[in-house]
Amino acid sequence: MYSESGIASVATMASPVVRDGLGRALTDLRLSVTDRCNFRCTYCMPKELFGASHAFLPKSEILSFEELTRIARVFVGLGVEKIRLTGGEPLLRRELDVLIANLASIPGLQDLTLTTNGSALVSLAPALRAAGLSRLTVSVDALDDVVFRAMNDVDFPVDRVLAGIDAALEAGFGPIKINTVVKRGVNEQEILPLVRRFRGPQYVLRFIEYMDVGNSNGWRMEHVVPAREILERIEREFPLETLPAHAPSEVARRYRHLDGGGEIGVIASVTAPFCRGCTRARVSSDGKLYTCLFNGHGHDLRSLLRDGATDLELADFVRGVWRVRDDRYSELRAHLPPQTAKAEMSHLGG
Repeated sequence: MYSESGIASVATMASPVVRDGLGRALTDLRLSVTDRCNFRCTYCMPKELFGASHAFLPKSEILSFEELTRIARVFVGLGVEKIRLTGGEPLLRRELDVLIANLASIPGLQDLTLTTNGSALVSLAPALRAAGLSRLTVSVDALDDVVFRAMNDVDFPVDRVLAGIDAALEAGFGPIKINTVVKRGVNEQEILPLVRRFRGPQYVLRFIEYMDVGNSNGWRMEHVVPAREILERIEREFPLETLPAHAPSEVARRYRHLDGGGEIGVIASVTAPFCRGCTRARVSSDGKLYTCLFNGHGHDLRSLLRDGATDLELADFVRGVWRVRDDRYSELRAHLPPQTAKAEMSHLGG
């Protein structure tokens, strides 16, 4: 029997549908493959805290491809249908296409996706597609090059990311999701240029309210541009109509251009929390299981893996963690201490 923080294993492999304390099924897994990133986005890895002397995880503490694949198989066996690869920046992990091919072959997995800053897509997009990656999400926080370079804080030009998106389309990806984190006083003026640039069926543009993930990004409520305001800005030029959610657990509110110009999504995790529909588990690159983006404590899967646990024991452990889950941080944000400990975005991959 394995346990962590008083969570006991479950002795049986019953129904694959695993529900938490609020009735939420486990259907989505975000799997981080590295804690490293070549950007220093101010809302995620500010250079003041993640500078040249920052100690990233040693290779020995990072899960191997075999370990990542085994974890993925266990989660799919418990009902997970979708896996998203994250980081850090996942494309910094060498030979990532090998891992993708391994994951894509898991029976029962319906959707294998990846979120990237797009910096390496020009060269890697064809291999990712050939390996079996289903979909891509690319972060683009501005089209104005000065703003984009300031936000990534490593002077990386936006044109290279846009070229990577074009390469991904040529490789057969599409529609590609474009994610934009909107921060007051920084890039809200970029909303309409982004809508103009990413209109059409080959894109789904999504605006994300600036969140208080981790404790290092200096988040304050006055920096949040509410989803309502984002939509108002868009509709001054582009009339929209509401689209139904693909699934009850979908985090983005969906809209489409009335003139057929494509889809837009808004993720209002601050002003309109969606905790009650959250079906996501996260595993960090060092093998910690987190049941919420805002957790400060992870449950140690890596030790189980390396100590010889069977797949049944791993599944029992995950099931036990999930069944007692009652996370709803965003709903409770206003009532929690301001310095509540949380894992960093770069550790969990969003």
